[in-house]
Amino acid sequence: MLRSIHRWPGLIAALLVLVLALSGAALSVFPALERAGAPQAPAGLSVADLAAQVEAAHPGLEQIRRAPSGRITAWWFDAGTPGSAVIDPATGADAVSADPSSVELWLTNLHRSLFLGDTGRLVMAAGAAAMAVLTLSGAALVARRMGGWRRWFGRTRGPWPGRVHVELARFAVGGLLLSSLTALWMTASTFSLLPDEAVDPAPAVATAGLPRLAPAQIPLLAETPVADLRDLSFPSPQDPTDVFTLSAAGGTALIDPGTGAVLSSALPSAWERASAIVEMLHTGRGAATLGLILGLMALSVPTLAVTGAVQWLRTRRSGVRLPGNVASGSAGTILLVASEGGTTWGFARTLRDALAQAGHSVHAAPLSAFDPARYGKAKRFLILAATYGEGEAPAAARGVLDRIRALKTPPAAPLAVLGFGDRSFPEFCAYAQDLTEAARAVGWAELMPLGTVNRQSPQDFARWGRDLGDVLGHPLDLAHLPQVPQGEVLRLISRRDYGTEMQAPAAILRFALPKLGLWQRLTGQGFARFEAGDLLGVLPEGSDLPRFYSLASGARDGFVEICVRRQPGGLCSGQLTALAPGATVTAFLRRNPAFHPAKGRKPLILVGAGAGIAPLAGFVRANRRHRPVHLWFGARTPESDFLYEEDLTAWRADGRLSGLSTAFSRAGRREHVQDRIGAEAAQVGQLLAAGAQVLVCGGREMAAGVRDALSAILEGQGKSLALLKEEGRYAEDVF
Repeated sequence: MLRSIHRWPGLIAALLVLVLALSGAALSVFPALERAGAPQAPAGLSVADLAAQVEAAHPGLEQIRRAPSGRITAWWFDAGTPGSAVIDPATGADAVSADPSSVELWLTNLHRSLFLGDTGRLVMAAGAAAMAVLTLSGAALVARRMGGWRRWFGRTRGPWPGRVHVELARFAVGGLLLSSLTALWMTASTFSLLPDEAVDPAPAVATAGLPRLAPAQIPLLAETPVADLRDLSFPSPQDPTDVFTLSAAGGTALIDPGTGAVLSSALPSAWERASAIVEMLHTGRGAATLGLILGLMALSVPTLAVTGAVQWLRTRRSGVRLPGNVASGSAGTILLVASEGGTTWGFARTLRDALAQAGHSVHAAPLSAFDPARYGKAKRFLILAATYGEGEAPAAARGVLDRIRALKTPPAAPLAVLGFGDRSFPEFCAYAQDLTEAARAVGWAELMPLGTVNRQSPQDFARWGRDLGDVLGHPLDLAHLPQVPQGEVLRLISRRDYGTEMQAPAAILRFALPKLGLWQRLTGQGFARFEAGDLLGVLPEGSDLPRFYSLASGARDGFVEICVRRQPGGLCSGQLTALAPGATVTAFLRRNPAFHPAKGRKPLILVGAGAGIAPLAGFVRANRRHRPVHLWFGARTPESDFLYEEDLTAWRADGRLSGLSTAFSRAGRREHVQDRIGAEAAQVGQLLAAGAQVLVCGGREMAAGVRDALSAILEGQGKSLALLKEEGRYAEDVF
């Protein structure tokens, strides 16, 4: 529901919101320009002094007005001819023309009414309302994605459109909400829907027969500083009963021009004051800096629109929105999905189709949308949950565990959880297990025990489907064919071999970038945009299941590079390490944004062993700005498998690598990389205290040892590895 509330105003009113945002951003510049170009009144200058100076230059003076920017404008009649000018308050002389900028007038009319008068104002008000709905629903979605409002500023992860969308939304949400709500207020005021009429002083007439006093002789004008002036109207020479009308910060007063006495006065109403504040907040007049900030936030709208549209299209293509999806309040089966890379949605589609063919009404949605109040006719809940990293929730499902644990009354319909993961990892399906335990803790009935699918196995999925069918009382055949992205042909251009002496062959393989089409270059699809740390999915001959290798290069390097160690009986590693230059493989890219260096100048601690050095070498290669980077690397012997030795030496010489520590398990001290970290705990501790980010890549046992060594160092600082993870300063890519 929340996604629909956010999506449809964005799609329907996209053009209108863009016009509002871009014209508003352009208009935000004018108050700052006006403030910079307006001659300012000297300190201590009174309204009486200013009036005397201007009247001396223009005897037919009718009005003086001071804008919130400090710009003072005067209007007069000279021999029956009207005139106006911006005044230099220091001299009373004309400074520049008072005529408004034609560009500003054009933009203002576009922004307020699309040049359509009152009809246009109502249309633009609808656009402002759409922006308010988008902002509020977007903020709620960001909080849900981050795992709650407390984690609003947490580190984002996932595909780049989503990350950019969230980062910009967090930056601009306050400004966009303020702009849209103040626009709605001003529209309501224009159509007299708010009680904000000005409170005028009681009518009064001047004392008959007295000559008009000079401004300096009128006490209130002499006492009022120019900084408080809003407007001063002079009595008409043709009307002996006319009076001075002074509007200032404290209110409005009618002044007898013959005696200088205040005849009547009025304070502004609360509504009038509120409307003045709203106008200042919306237009930036009187708050030029705030106006520029709001304009800058408004400039994020086009990018938010593009990234939002890209996410929507990806969602439709990935199956997040399944055709024929039954409404949440009408469905008997609620199918909720927690997926990091999108592949779990393919299994969800197969399950939904099979259930629908069996006569079940199914509502499929992201797990992040979980809300028991929405499922009025639910007979069962099915959750398909992938596990990210070390037992963590996928990005889009963070916070759901807390929501389940906070349930006072569990849903009446029973629950079945199916976990997706890789059994070679120690935290296999840990998030699915956490969901199951949280549901048990609140008394949520089980439909069937926790099921698991190892490495996207169609056989595991089909077996669980048969068990589900037994519970439902009818056969359920889940024949799932994993959807593998369309690969591109990569040609090997060079290779460097290691480890043959130790009977553990490894190779650094460098492939040429495939030719890129114009559309790929413009949209960043395919191999047009990638970074070290992303994954190369290689499709070995004789298998439909891709194997993934961390990239040691980025698109900017002009090639695709990976490190491969041949595994005993390994199909893909055997084929790759047997490639000769000129041979080809079929491969595709998968983003891995959770394993990239964070932006900034804080140090990096890179830890790797064996072929795990691949992405770390890529990070060092890309360190062209000479950020402090320290690498701890482990191998068997320096002679056989010191991967990237020549490169690391060169990068250290040119400043890309600040420090290099090595550990060899079968030479020298015969130690592992985690032992070297423990031995150099003082240096590691200094880097951690300086805010260093830690990136670890390699085998599971090595990673476990590194975690223990770092935990011991952090304990001495009163911190923990869990805190480092929460701060986005620790990430692993283990295999």
